[in-house]
Amino acid sequence: MRFIPAFLALLSYVLMSQAVNTQHQHDALTEQQLGTVHFPTSCDVRVQRQFERGVALLHSFAFDTAEIAFRQVAQDDPHCAMAHWGIATTFSRWAGPDEKQRKRGWDEIKIAKSLHAATARERDYVAAEAAVYAHPEKKDNKRGDRYLKAMQKLYRRYPDDHEAAAFYALALEESDRDDDPTHARRKQAAPILEKLFLIEPQHPGVAHYLIHTYDVPGMAELGLPAARRYAQIAPAAPHALHMPSHIFARLGMWQEDINSNLASIAASRNAAATHMGDEGHQYHAMEFLVYAYLQSGREKEAMRVIEDVKTLPKMNNMYGTDFDPNISAQVEYSASYVMELHLWKDAVALPSLTDNQDGDSSLTYKARAIGAARLGDLQTAKLSLASIQTLHENLLKKKQMVAANAVDEDSRVVQAWIDHAQSKNDEALELLRPIAAKDHGLFATDGDTPAHEMMGDILIDMNRPEAALAEYEAELKVSPNRFNSVYGAAHAAEMAKHADKAATYYRELVATCTLGDSIRPELSRAREFLSSLAKN
Repeated sequence: MRFIPAFLALLSYVLMSQAVNTQHQHDALTEQQLGTVHFPTSCDVRVQRQFERGVALLHSFAFDTAEIAFRQVAQDDPHCAMAHWGIATTFSRWAGPDEKQRKRGWDEIKIAKSLHAATARERDYVAAEAAVYAHPEKKDNKRGDRYLKAMQKLYRRYPDDHEAAAFYALALEESDRDDDPTHARRKQAAPILEKLFLIEPQHPGVAHYLIHTYDVPGMAELGLPAARRYAQIAPAAPHALHMPSHIFARLGMWQEDINSNLASIAASRNAAATHMGDEGHQYHAMEFLVYAYLQSGREKEAMRVIEDVKTLPKMNNMYGTDFDPNISAQVEYSASYVMELHLWKDAVALPSLTDNQDGDSSLTYKARAIGAARLGDLQTAKLSLASIQTLHENLLKKKQMVAANAVDEDSRVVQAWIDHAQSKNDEALELLRPIAAKDHGLFATDGDTPAHEMMGDILIDMNRPEAALAEYEAELKVSPNRFNSVYGAAHAAEMAKHADKAATYYRELVATCTLGDSIRPELSRAREFLSSLAKN
């Protein structure tokens, strides 16, 4: 979209006309429902409350609803530069703005600049956001670095501006490197946010960004206070209801995880019913919900969610991108279900829901291949591996490197299971070892199995229980209370004649599944072992 003032004015009018019937829903979103934000501007005092509502929505990643709120501000005060800053910020979603979103964001930033905000502070906010969107046609991996530096200057220049502190802390967290075991950037963000949390306990962004900051192994427990508060701060925001589950899942607190995501799904569907634009959040919540059900012996409930997804309407433009999460969800959830439950025949029979141009196809091929390899059907496994390799080549040609790298890792996992089926166990373990080294925990349904756990399974088959136990316990450090790793550790300990340790893990497994009605053989074995132990 080009910068044509008349066209943008028309676009704004159309968008707001569409929102007329639902504007009262937005007005009804009070501080008790979204949290408290104080963001002074030089705009007309009559739009200040609506502007702060937009910022509160932004802090809870309610991007579509926030955009409507900021467009209302722009309509009510055509001279408000910060309204266009707000609109631009809503296009930086999840993995960062794509070229289309950058163009839209840059158009808004140009409007904001042309309106010459009355204060230097507001102009600094606009300048910081410009670092994200300038030269939108260029692929530039330094945008995030420039934005971080701009927000650092803003944070230091205005030490009493809590919004600057919150946004700067988020930028620090987002710039943290997965390959940095010290998590230096997260540890810079944490004290900034913890200080704000004491000063502004009702601020939605502070609680939200604390959860993100602590959402890594070894730090998750520090996020429990924020996790327990965030849903209370912003109960009308679907993402606010979901985000606590990141901490609960990290800690293997499955019932809390389930409660969080059930509430988020309900809020998302309410948003859909009132045309608030945030119904897409439910897919992320269902991803966590299915996983939590599978970890706690509630397979029937997990299947009900999977079947429920099939009834949902398709979304052709989720979060401003050309992406329909419905098919992706069906692929991921179905693959995870058969892999988690070791339903190898069902894995081989998984239907193709996507074509061989889509990275999600790899999840289906991978499940089929591993299922076939576990059943000793190497021909089928190799055919699926060939499909993964073709997909990888297609993604490389299209320069979709993130998806290509994920698919390449899938091919190595599949090759490891084929090697294992051919008794090439050293080769299999060598393929999985570097993948396990990058393991940061698994707590959502995405069709994957942790590499430490796969190595443990292979070592069990090799009758090396001590080595297997070490792998399962390594996984439990980053994925506490994970069903298959807990069972694997118990089984390996039993094989290694460590009865006390086996009993501890078997008890943990049984306790985790008390609310379910699972008939999984692993649970039967756990109960048999504990029963025999009690008799002796």
